[in-house]
Amino acid sequence: MRKKVSIIGSGNVGASTAQLAAYDGIADVVLYDIIEGVPQGKALDIAEACPLYNSSVSVRGTNSFDDTAHSDVVVITAGFARKPGMNRDDLAVTNAEIVKGVVAEAVKRSPDAVLIVVTNPMDTMAQLALKVSGFNARKVVGMGGILDSARFRTFVAGELGVSPSDVEALVMGGHGDQMVPMPRFTTVKGISITKLIPEEKINLLIDRTRQGGAEIVSLLKTGSAFYAPAAAVNQMIRTVILDEKRVLPCSAYLEGQYGTHDVCIGVPVILGSSGIGKIIELELEDREREYFDNSAAAVRALGKRIL
Repeated sequence: MRKKVSIIGSGNVGASTAQLAAYDGIADVVLYDIIEGVPQGKALDIAEACPLYNSSVSVRGTNSFDDTAHSDVVVITAGFARKPGMNRDDLAVTNAEIVKGVVAEAVKRSPDAVLIVVTNPMDTMAQLALKVSGFNARKVVGMGGILDSARFRTFVAGELGVSPSDVEALVMGGHGDQMVPMPRFTTVKGISITKLIPEEKINLLIDRTRQGGAEIVSLLKTGSAFYAPAAAVNQMIRTVILDEKRVLPCSAYLEGQYGTHDVCIGVPVILGSSGIGKIIELELEDREREYFDNSAAAVRALGKRIL
């Protein structure tokens, strides 16, 4: 039997994720939304393109959670997007109510699924999803670090004039303004960028990465990023469905790792069919640890408002 992925929320991120997942052809796709006709129309459009991608999976749009039953992966994208002048934290209270409701309905029907949380503020929403679902902590994972790292890779590649595929980047911490790009662990074909780019220029690239989402929001004026977030989510879906056991920066619930407890935050993990197989603990230098601890404190403070 083919694997099944359900995407909750058919906005730009949700629909783009459904499109990428369907074209990969590794799992049937269900696209859920409360608005009648929207997920059905988008799913039909995606399905009609599948023959052109040699994909034989089914794509279904629905307004019923019953159609998401027995999913292997459930992706939570439901919620409001940022507008100009807003940061991710501004969405906390409004999106918390949405996430509570959809997670409760989804896990009732797919108790063995891996939950991937995308809704902002992502780390806090991941912890909320963990609390509502009652799942083992390894089965709930937040998307953020993959997107942030992809942005950092893009900016580093542009600075050096090299292919982004030759750049490996690591961004830890919360998926927000206090994220922690890690230059020491960011490399071009194994060479740390600290050996290739002056420190002042690296700091500018870090600042742009931290403001990567806000930069797009300010340009679009009526919405937020969705192509790159969807690509990041789809990488996670592939990793889980195919049990690739890839090392990826994801938001995970820490229980003492990095000296941090009771918070979901971005760290490198091994991701596979059962969710997070292992959290990788790196030896951080004093300044890196200070940035990470400050980021964790900011995520924890936001969480106290809604958890």
